[in-house]
Amino acid sequence: MFISFIRKNKQISILLAVLRVYLGYTWLMAGWEKITDENFDSSGFIQGALAQTSGETPSVQGWWATFLEHVAIPNIQVFNTLLVPWGEFLVGIGLLVGCFTKTAIFFGLVMNFSYLFSGRTGINPQLILLSMFILVSAVNAGRYGVDGMIMPTLKEKLFVNKTREKKEIA
Repeated sequence: MFISFIRKNKQISILLAVLRVYLGYTWLMAGWEKITDENFDSSGFIQGALAQTSGETPSVQGWWATFLEHVAIPNIQVFNTLLVPWGEFLVGIGLLVGCFTKTAIFFGLVMNFSYLFSGRTGINPQLILLSMFILVSAVNAGRYGVDGMIMPTLKEKLFVNKTREKKEIA
């Protein structure tokens, strides 16, 4: 019942748009800060995460440490110049304008969980919780955005093409 309400109610889509813009602004500014910082380097963050893999109650699990050691560290330049700053920035733009909202929120969640897996909380649990509402709302969060303008046309074209295919097969 709640999920249906959050997916279909037009009044809720206004609240979801405000939430989406807040999340978008947060991601956009985090990404922009890293893009414009000539000294941005995530290797210290990754080394800090690796330091948290030991002890009686490690904050970082072994499987994540293996990923950091064998994927992130050898490709640190890709993480520093592309994945982290531009990933955050593009998620922010997607959410701000409501374009491919579900895709943007998915990748935002991937980054939030990556930070949590690395032993950092900060604002990430809050962003995850708020992002879940956007994700569950399906297209309703993008109703007042680019998604609201392009999705009806895409659905119509897809529906027409599927109908044509069925007629050709029959």
